[in-house]
Amino acid sequence: EVQLVESGGGWVQPGGSLRLSCAASGFTVSNTEMSWVRQAPGKGLDWVSSIHSSGRFTSYADSVRRRFTISRDAMENTLYLDMRNLKPEDTGVYYCETSTHRGKGTLVTVSS
Repeated sequence: EVQLVESGGGWVQPGGSLRLSCAASGFTVSNTEMSWVRQAPGKGLDWVSSIHSSGRFTSYADSVRRRFTISRDAMENTLYLDMRNLKPEDTGVYYCETSTHRGKGTLVTVSS
């Protein structure tokens, strides 16, 4: 059974950093294209970042480029999102997903 479990969210002041994790089971992250998406309060889902199944290519939304980094760890079978210089507009529930599954999300709140 495929499962995705996000963690690492929390409250942080503007300019701060967080690392989100997505522990996967039932498949291998190192050969699967995966993404992070987020949902701001009262809004729809927005794509944040993706990593190609090969791991060689990553892509980012303009709003997070040069601030966020997507990565994965084959041994831990975990996807990560390193976020720095966080802004209030980064607030939302962050989900990791494959083409067929999505986790339950982790809440990130950026405020002073």
